Amino acid sequence: MQEYLTNLGISQEVFNYLIMPLLIFIARVGDVSINTLRIVFVLNGKKFMAPLLGFFEALIWLLAIGQIIQNINNPLSYIAYAGGFSMGIFVGMTIEEKLAMGRVLVRVITPEPMHDLMEYMKEKGHRFTTVGAEGRYGRVQLLFTVLKRDTLKEFIGKVKKCNEKAFYTIESVKKISEDDFDLMEDKRKFSTRFLSLIRK
Repeated sequence: MQEYLTNLGISQEVFNYLIMPLLIFIARVGDVSINTLRIVFVLNGKKFMAPLLGFFEALIWLLAIGQIIQNINNPLSYIAYAGGFSMGIFVGMTIEEKLAMGRVLVRVITPEPMHDLMEYMKEKGHRFTTVGAEGRYGRVQLLFTVLKRDTLKEFIGKVKKCNEKAFYTIESVKKISEDDFDLMEDKRKFSTRFLSLIRK
């Protein structure tokens, strides 16, 4: 190994204290990013993608920890390992946010019915349910709907436009009725978004 590095013009010190920590950092960013996405896939019930990501996650982790053991006396390896872990969480969350996978349950509570919002939802083809309820200050209207995450930002913007003081909550949805929603359409859109994200 030393002879190969010398032929490339790289000293052992440069490799141990610069290149190897950098490789450990990159590997850790990769495996933690995959781990973050794998958890999201599990929560969304993706039974095939989650195990596949788990395989690559474990493989990259073994490579990284193997290099740590080989360079156990190098403190930069530990820093690179911890730094890669932190960065991997950030990268994984960013990728997941860009993919905007799955669906969410949205509840909107207002004192008065939001007719403009309901008309908007009908135009967009969103299914929803409204019920009367009792709040702290009297009667309120409660609207339920399940949306694709990539349409959530536009929907919340419409809610605020109709009533800027509207109270709303958002929750992830693990599973939905196949009769009501086209799950195959979701899979195609996920593939398209994932490939477009890679190209960037």
